[in-house]
Amino acid sequence: MLTGKQKINSAYEHCIAIVQNHYENFPVASHLLSKEVRRPVSAVYAFARSADDFADEGDWSTQQRLQYLEQYSAELKLIEHNPGSDRDFIHISDNPIFTALADVIQKHRIPIHLFQDLLSAFKSDVTTTRYENFNDILSYCRNSANPVGRILLYLNNSANEDNLNHSDAICTALQLINFYQDIAQDIDENDRIYIPLEEMKQFNVTIDDFRNKVNNLQTQALMTKQIQRAQKLYQSGKPLCFNLSGRFAIEIRMIFAGGSLILDKLSRNASSIYQRPRLTGKDRVKIIWQGFFPPR
Repeated sequence: MLTGKQKINSAYEHCIAIVQNHYENFPVASHLLSKEVRRPVSAVYAFARSADDFADEGDWSTQQRLQYLEQYSAELKLIEHNPGSDRDFIHISDNPIFTALADVIQKHRIPIHLFQDLLSAFKSDVTTTRYENFNDILSYCRNSANPVGRILLYLNNSANEDNLNHSDAICTALQLINFYQDIAQDIDENDRIYIPLEEMKQFNVTIDDFRNKVNNLQTQALMTKQIQRAQKLYQSGKPLCFNLSGRFAIEIRMIFAGGSLILDKLSRNASSIYQRPRLTGKDRVKIIWQGFFPPR
């Protein structure tokens, strides 16, 4: 029979396998991160990836998806009710993801509401397909994107107020970037649109225009507004790239550089708003360079 610590190690291995079996646009548990951080990042990713799958993948009904997410919420509450003030505290769950996650939360003192916020966003994915105004979309991003950046800062002992605020700006903008590069996929696969309805009306653009891939002056002007706003927000978070140190700083600067390049491609590609921008080999070299030698 495995000891508690052996079960925790096994749980981390389970999470690392999930990371290795999924493709993402941005680095996940990169080898630039220290070994001490890589395992916790894998646990956080496994939690978010599996919860996201409940919201979007498979043939489950709406009720089933919400039930699975509620089970995740209940697992978090079990961890919350066992705060782990004892350094030798071990929480063992039937789900290895939560065994590893409990260890992460206890060791790094991460506010558990950040994980509940992520679940709230996934539940929104199940129930909400339209957003009336930009503030509604920002509220979604506060749950879907910002917790990830905040958790990373806690893992790297960098969670001061300035860093948290700059991280929120970057993470929200990255979420917006994903929306704008996946317009066709979101509407085709999930009937979702993350463009404010009131702004669509201002530019005389309809849901059917997006559904039918209409690409005219109105849709282009609407998307130009979205992209320019995201660029401004993204740049407001840039100081974070210079407030951090070590491998973590390089990782964050590479992520920032990648997002900047995608935003630039979106901006220059306004005449083809349904085509997902792709990073080239030259782009990837630039991302690595800016990770080590960031432009001010």
